[in-house]
Amino acid sequence: MKTIKKGVILALTIWLTVGFSYAGNKDDEGYKFQLIKEIPHTSVKNQYKSSTCWSFAGMSFFEAEMLRMGKPEVDLSEMFEVSMCYRDKALKYVRMQGNTNFGPGGVLFDDLYVADNYGLVPESVYPGIKYDEEKHVHGEMDNVLRKMVEAVVENKNKKLSPVWDEALNSTIDAYLGSVPLSFEYKGKNYTPKTFASEYCGIKGSDYIQITSFTHHPFYLPFVLEVPDNWLWSEFYNVPLDELQEIVDSSIEKGYSVLWAADTSDKGFSTTQKGIAVVPDKTPTNMNDAEIARWDSLSEKDKESALYKFDKPGKEKVITQEIRQMSFDSQETTDDHAMHLIGLAKDQNGTIYYKVKNSWGKYNDLKGYFYASKPYLRYKTTAIVVNKAAIPDTIQKKLKL
Repeated sequence: MKTIKKGVILALTIWLTVGFSYAGNKDDEGYKFQLIKEIPHTSVKNQYKSSTCWSFAGMSFFEAEMLRMGKPEVDLSEMFEVSMCYRDKALKYVRMQGNTNFGPGGVLFDDLYVADNYGLVPESVYPGIKYDEEKHVHGEMDNVLRKMVEAVVENKNKKLSPVWDEALNSTIDAYLGSVPLSFEYKGKNYTPKTFASEYCGIKGSDYIQITSFTHHPFYLPFVLEVPDNWLWSEFYNVPLDELQEIVDSSIEKGYSVLWAADTSDKGFSTTQKGIAVVPDKTPTNMNDAEIARWDSLSEKDKESALYKFDKPGKEKVITQEIRQMSFDSQETTDDHAMHLIGLAKDQNGTIYYKVKNSWGKYNDLKGYFYASKPYLRYKTTAIVVNKAAIPDTIQKKLKL
């Protein structure tokens, strides 16, 4: 028992020096945020038990774009996008004889793809739940659809029938509902495509997908090598500083940002703390004795100190090289899509991005959290922005 107390006191002493404390004056505890700028957006939604964050984030982004353009608020159907993508994924998977990805996930471009090729529909027209649940539960559907396309690829008849896709589409309809060819909304008839263009004013071609990696040339598009990029969509590549400049410029001009990032990092503490940060793991401002004590701690004790998050502290400086190394080692993966809708500062004046998530009102911030600039630089896989929000100098480099 005494050994445990001594270890805790030692960790506390060192961590106070490093900059993130276990405890302190109550007035200094926790992260305290002051909103600087918030872009008009719609309410938080809940993807629940479905791997469809890309669609929830995308529809939130389109809804905010409509508000920016002065259009009426609308709740867009996420499951319309899911339904259309699943159908096209199946066609590609079979044509590739199973040598490509098939599943519920997607990349940000998928939202633009559906908007341009199939359109958009309101949630009230296509809620996408035909099974006995109040929220989205996709485990069974995802598994059934995968087994179906795998059976088609197996091709036991030595020749594909002309109706296999009809069987698959009927299964999608059974779970999500038949896709409407036309519908009435607020007294006017639309098709999904006319609703997207006339009512929503959304054209996928007005937006661009951007990333930042050194294994491809800058200022040219390339196909990003992530499993969910089933369309093999192209991402424009810019240096990391310019990626952040694009994000900052967009928000400052009143444009929100569609954001894909890795959320598996231990600094992603949105449930408990409502933050996503990159603590500096290198102790600074220590004398030799303090460094020696820090080095003598177990990795578990070090992590306990680093990820306590009792108040803001120093974060790691993220370079292009660090970012690339994390992607190449698969520590950074394309696992979640979210919506950047503003800026805030903590009690030290450090700037963060306000993020709208799609997990319902799951935390004290009612479904929002704050991501630091180092976290964005480190864990972003891609963004989508309105082309008009990109600084002119970068637009010229990209030849937009």
